[in-house]
Amino acid sequence: MAKITYIEHGGTEHVVDVANGLTVMEGARDNGIPGIEADCGGACACSTCHVYVHPDWVEKLPPVDPMEEDMLDFAFEPKPGQSRLTCQLKVTDDLDGLVVQMPEKQI
Repeated sequence: MAKITYIEHGGTEHVVDVANGLTVMEGARDNGIPGIEADCGGACACSTCHVYVHPDWVEKLPPVDPMEEDMLDFAFEPKPGQSRLTCQLKVTDDLDGLVVQMPEKQI
């Protein structure tokens, strides 16, 4: 289980426990976190679960695969190196303390 902090665009923080094996997107969805729409349900077929990963965490995450990289082209104001799709981030104990911030909107 990992404690993940989701920060809304306006600054409201939500700190929740997310079970190992789920994705960061599923953790947001299951806990009613606003700002992650996840229109495709986690199939990496949209960019509506886009977040900015806190700089302290960027190097600790697995690399972006080509499919995720392609979908990030459609995200709202992606930030090179910090933008990730939460559907592609599988929760493990190693993600305990992860901090992500939602963009102003999802597209």
